[in-house]
Amino acid sequence: MIKYFLSIFISLLFFNQTLANDVSIKENIDLEYVCDLEKRIIKNSEYNYQTFLAKDLNEKGLDKFKILSKKPQTLLIKGLSLFLSDSSKLNVKVVNKDVVLFKSIDQKKNYSESGIITRKTGELIHEITRNIKSENAEKYISIYSCNKQDEKV
Repeated sequence: MIKYFLSIFISLLFFNQTLANDVSIKENIDLEYVCDLEKRIIKNSEYNYQTFLAKDLNEKGLDKFKILSKKPQTLLIKGLSLFLSDSSKLNVKVVNKDVVLFKSIDQKKNYSESGIITRKTGELIHEITRNIKSENAEKYISIYSCNKQDEKV
């Protein structure tokens, strides 16, 4: 299941990069999740897409992961990373009844973060890419299982 989810996520990211308009907010939502880290996939100079289970990592999940969207183009992501908390940096914003997809890249185009959460199942994938321009690009893909804490529509 996660393999399919990951392939859809990557396809959506590449597909959205080719569109002129990367904003599609179709739902007003105010959600708060508590997320448990399930595993992390690391690709860097030491590991080549090696998977680590949460029990092998010394990291916690997300106590308060918040998503707020307002039609037609407002999307706020809080609690995942400081980089994504700055809504002006979000390049890709997609919210519909099934998923919330977001992506941000820094001004130098050398660092990016993206994520997708399936609203029905609570599966969250968060990807961080560092040193995009170099041959030694690093990827950190975290997979979370999230439960809704509060929903205001």
